[in-house]
Amino acid sequence: MASSGTDLDRASNHTPNAKGLTSAEAAQRLAAEGPNAVSEEQPHPLRVLLQKFWAPVPWMLEATIVLQLALGKAHEAAIISFLLIFNVVLAFVQEGRANRALALFALTGESLPVEASSGSSAYAGSIVKRGEATGEVTATGGRTYFGKTAELVRSARTVSHLQTTILTIVKYLIVLDLMLVAALFGYALAAGMSLSETLPFALILLVASVPVALPATFTLATALGALELSKRGVLVTRLSAIEEAAAMNVLATDKTGTITLNQLAVAEVSTFTSYSEDQVLRLAALACDEATQDPIDMAILEAAHKHGLLTNLPTRQQFIPFDTTSKRSEAQFEQDGQLQRTLKGAPPVIAALCAQAPALETEVERLSANGYRVLAVASGNASTLQVAGLVALQDPPRPDSRKLVQSLKDLGVRVMMVTGDGLATARAVASEVDIGERACRPDSLHDSANHAIDECDVFAGVYPEDKFHLVQQLQRSGHVSGMTGDGVNDAPALKQAEVGIAVSNASDVAKAAASMVLTNPGLIDVLAAVKVSRRIYQRMLTYTLNKIIKTLEIAIFLSVGVMLTGVFVVTPILIVLLLFTNDFVTMSIASDRVAFSKRPERWHIPTLMLTAAILAALVLVLSFSVFFVGRDWLHLPLPQLQTLIFVMLVFTGQGNVYLVRERRHLWHSRPGHWLVLASLLDIIVVSLFASFGILMTPISPLLVLALLVVVVVYLLLLDFVKIRIFRHLHP
Repeated sequence: MASSGTDLDRASNHTPNAKGLTSAEAAQRLAAEGPNAVSEEQPHPLRVLLQKFWAPVPWMLEATIVLQLALGKAHEAAIISFLLIFNVVLAFVQEGRANRALALFALTGESLPVEASSGSSAYAGSIVKRGEATGEVTATGGRTYFGKTAELVRSARTVSHLQTTILTIVKYLIVLDLMLVAALFGYALAAGMSLSETLPFALILLVASVPVALPATFTLATALGALELSKRGVLVTRLSAIEEAAAMNVLATDKTGTITLNQLAVAEVSTFTSYSEDQVLRLAALACDEATQDPIDMAILEAAHKHGLLTNLPTRQQFIPFDTTSKRSEAQFEQDGQLQRTLKGAPPVIAALCAQAPALETEVERLSANGYRVLAVASGNASTLQVAGLVALQDPPRPDSRKLVQSLKDLGVRVMMVTGDGLATARAVASEVDIGERACRPDSLHDSANHAIDECDVFAGVYPEDKFHLVQQLQRSGHVSGMTGDGVNDAPALKQAEVGIAVSNASDVAKAAASMVLTNPGLIDVLAAVKVSRRIYQRMLTYTLNKIIKTLEIAIFLSVGVMLTGVFVVTPILIVLLLFTNDFVTMSIASDRVAFSKRPERWHIPTLMLTAAILAALVLVLSFSVFFVGRDWLHLPLPQLQTLIFVMLVFTGQGNVYLVRERRHLWHSRPGHWLVLASLLDIIVVSLFASFGILMTPISPLLVLALLVVVVVYLLLLDFVKIRIFRHLHP
């Protein structure tokens, strides 16, 4: 038995003797090739935490904190510091998961025994089920199959579309803000405004424009989704996979134990001469032994038991179990005073032992084309054997597999089968569950044009590295990929895929490398993962669209307002207060009641920005109208006018949520309870603050109520315009 558990290495330049290596030879190889170990990288948790302070959004907040402290604005600096720490801690707690994949390695074999003859390779963790084996160690450490698989796991990297989305949105907003700030400073210099007042206002304007709560809201939404999925049999180990599952448009799935039951069963019995199907099955059962626990024997015995064929069996005199050399098993028993023999095994082997054997090739090819494993059965006396028939076995599809595949197709997810089984078996199973019949070999994955990705429904005879390269090919072709697996060998592909799914009977390594782990047999719970993920996408789309609208409204209104009127229309402390009354209150969107879409969802930032810009322009009409009415008609002093503008920004911020959460009219669906409660509390608290003058100059409660009515009526009218915008930009 070969093993990589020694300090021996490939014997390319050495000829070991039968007694093994001498101590000197072992030491020489150890010095040349290194120890039998795979290097590991385990970053310290503190380092992981500190790294979350090193990103574009934290940079802006950190720079603002420093400038605020330099200008003596300790209160504003403290509030912004709280926002920064809140984001980092929430992300660390929810996403901080140690990568235990390498530590959990224990390389296992196949789900069913595999025949190995002289010259075959065996790997660490393999178990000899029958017979004996001796061998020579040919590789250690990183050069072993174990080591190569470990390296694939380590090198696998998934590009987070979530991070890319957030950074893209931030870049758009920062560019706009810098342009507005530059214009504001230009105006301030021309108008002779104090730099000590303009600089803090500009800094706070930048802070208000950066979506500081966006990462936290994404994390919260996905964490709530993970909790919901755990109740549906899906354990999420990487939160970003929930967002990725909403965009997943290709699912590459294993066959054994995933699409199939991982349990051999008799599928068909063919007979020859005068034998019946029951007689052939009974003879096959006589050539089996339950004590061997061989999956083939167990399947035949179970089928014979269901047909009532195991009663009154003759007394067995001798049993020869299946052997890879003879490729057959044999039972000898006494019947009617004569010694009888029954054999089962490879059809060519059995046919060669029989006198005047019928031509089996045509029938064997027919059964093999259906994906069956075919055995021939023969019976006779000590001198003469006769072929009785053929027994075809299969690992049958799970009862829910066909429905699952169709349901995923209905959701716009293409299903591919990736298996190590032969082409005929893979094609037959894939066809039966409606995946497709276009079967390809793994060498087609090396096509530089990537045609196989779109032209093949099934990849058969694949190795672990083929699954890994398949995921990479899908990603290079612009697909968001899902991959299922259960073994250690699947770990690299599971980690590389945007959505790596370990099935219920998966090894610890596969579960650690995957981003989702199923707790129930089969893949039916993948449907729940897709639907919940798409609901979360809808919630985050609402939050993001609302945030962009509010950012554009606040940034343009405040900066242009200064340039039009010569005064700061809102104080810096009120802008910071907006972060809590808008951004963090609307985090309740993470639990909103929404429907899932029927197609995969991808973030289209330019379209999103254009939609938000049009809606923000319409909201700005209301914002400037309120300002000029308050100044020129109500003749409010500047402090009261600033309070009025703050309240207006809070009211429109809450109203925008309900405006954009549906592509239909906003009254066509009921929002979530937490969202409604958060909005009501926000409106009540802000109204009380404005009426009693808490942190701001008081204004009349009647004026607050009138402003609320105006905002509600305006947004109801704007809802009709929104329908046209969505139909045109989001068909």
